[in-house]
Amino acid sequence: MRNAFHDELDAIGASLLQMVGLVKAALSDATTAILNADLALAEKVIASDAAIDAIQHDLDARTINLMARQQPVASDLRTLVSSLRMSADLERMGDLAHHVAKQARMRYPNCAVPAELTDTILSMGRVANAIIEKLAVSMEHRDTVRALEIETDDDEMDSLHRKLIAALLDDNWSHGIEAAIDMTLIGRYYERCADHAVSIARRVYFSVTGEYVEISD
Repeated sequence: MRNAFHDELDAIGASLLQMVGLVKAALSDATTAILNADLALAEKVIASDAAIDAIQHDLDARTINLMARQQPVASDLRTLVSSLRMSADLERMGDLAHHVAKQARMRYPNCAVPAELTDTILSMGRVANAIIEKLAVSMEHRDTVRALEIETDDDEMDSLHRKLIAALLDDNWSHGIEAAIDMTLIGRYYERCADHAVSIARRVYFSVTGEYVEISD
């Protein structure tokens, strides 16, 4: 019985890692789509969101069922409770990639990103990708050191977000209100994606140590 329980626990962890992989691919593709006005890639990201949602629903059902049947305690209970929160954050990250792709589709055949902001969005996509990669490692190996690093990595995303907003508020902005709204939304999607990664990283730390980590901004 105990071996079967841990097999199910491992399967839940594998499903979480599967979600991380899908989210990473979706956000990477969404970044390419928004920068290159790639309609086919944007449609691919939009369609892939259903798979992320389906995994979350299945994972949560399995987690709740396992908790009800086995009544786990201590670290196993923390792992299961944390998995519910992590799956919700990952599902939201998938939604945010979906939103970026929808912006690309909405402005097609034009590019939603003005030329002078290309590097900023490219950097936001790069930082998000690096954060998600580190998140996958911290989750797979229950690595609290890397989990804590993600909070610092998020500072770089926040800095890029501030840089983007400053450009939109600059007197030299010449692309009008519609483009400014587009870029405000796109920037927010990347910034929130990183915030959800931080939330997951804190759950990794909690599931391993039983303690909540509080890091000041």
